[in-house]
Amino acid sequence: MLRTNLAWTDRQPATPATRLLTIGEAAAELGLEAHVLRFWERKFSQIAPVKRGGGRRYYRPEDIELLRRIQSLLYNDGFTIKGVQRLLDDESNRAVTRLDLRRQPETHLQVERRDAEVDAARRQDIEDTLGDLRQALALLREALQ
Repeated sequence: MLRTNLAWTDRQPATPATRLLTIGEAAAELGLEAHVLRFWERKFSQIAPVKRGGGRRYYRPEDIELLRRIQSLLYNDGFTIKGVQRLLDDESNRAVTRLDLRRQPETHLQVERRDAEVDAARRQDIEDTLGDLRQALALLREALQ
């Protein structure tokens, strides 16, 4: 009987997908220290845990996924904090643009046209630079002979 009770208490209950995690639970889930999560909250505006009375933080499942992504970008992919900030800002800007485009489909065509014009201008700049580099290389080869 005692053995059964011990085995039962050793098991962790399954956490439902909608359960809010405290900062300690979130840190344990990610294998980080709680102070790292507090630091990341200051650095990444996208991390916004629910705060209840006394300022206690509760992380939603989407917060945990974002934290996992930030952790992977920093620790696995070699991004700097500044790099991850830019990446997340770019993604959130694209998401806002997509929402705007859904509301105003005619703008979508204008954005695509403008992007195509910018791409053509960039391509031309690259081709011009490449031509200049080829001329410089030819001059260097002549000078060396």
